[in-house]
Amino acid sequence: MTGVINVYKEKGYTSHDVVAIMRKIAGTKKIGHTGTLDPDATGVLPICLGRATKLAEHLASADKTYIAEVILGIETNTGDISGEAISKKAVEYSTDAITKAVQSFHFDVCGVYMQIPPMYSAIKIGGKKLYELARKGDVIDRPARPVVIHDIKVLEFFPEKDAFTIEVKCSKGTYIRSLAVDIGQILGCGATMGELVRTRSGAFSINAAFKLDELRETAHLGRLSELVLLADELLPYPKIHISGAEMARALNGNPIPNSAVVLPTSIDNKYWVYGENGLIGLYVNDGTKLRVDVMMNEV
Repeated sequence: MTGVINVYKEKGYTSHDVVAIMRKIAGTKKIGHTGTLDPDATGVLPICLGRATKLAEHLASADKTYIAEVILGIETNTGDISGEAISKKAVEYSTDAITKAVQSFHFDVCGVYMQIPPMYSAIKIGGKKLYELARKGDVIDRPARPVVIHDIKVLEFFPEKDAFTIEVKCSKGTYIRSLAVDIGQILGCGATMGELVRTRSGAFSINAAFKLDELRETAHLGRLSELVLLADELLPYPKIHISGAEMARALNGNPIPNSAVVLPTSIDNKYWVYGENGLIGLYVNDGTKLRVDVMMNEV
């Protein structure tokens, strides 16, 4: 089984838990996810199966959309409400001030957002994961990383608990926990993230995601393959069909001269290349030839 299943991760599961469960459901050893979600977070977690695991990085690089709760007046060591409170301040509730603070992170306002990742994250510095250091009580300087907030808006205010929800469309690598903390700093009262839902990851929408129990039942009925999406349909690159000498060259992992094929316009100069027996792989045009980026053929 090769392709991607759009899984709805429920609260309480780590992304690793979901991979382990899906390995049993799908009956395959080759499996992986396309972007970690915290245990308390819910929403879209695409799971790659079989040869599609080679494309996990490509799928993970897609933009994401989240709905997050921001709780004012409290800061925690993790950046979300599951952590230990390290600061509490009184909140003067102003919807105008909150809206302005939230909008200040929009790309149209601030351009690239240089974000400092949270200590409780899987980023490695000096060969060690930050969360491993954080669990020992260590806090180290983390270099800011460039991310892009394509769109951000306040969805609803909850004055009774000094909170509000935001919808964020952002680039890969954006930490919504850090965004909530930074919003709180602008407002001067501190903030932490409450509930978090990932509603979209690239082509995958929460409305089309399946819970683990649904997937178990579908697999029990022998129909799991009906829910598997083909990777070459999810990444919208042009398709090129080759045969003969060029196919033999491609199957051996060798580049294909541009002069041997007709190249349509492509996003990022990437193409799906097919032989007589189906998909060979994802190729990149370097100007003179197509070189393999991800080999999908079993040969």
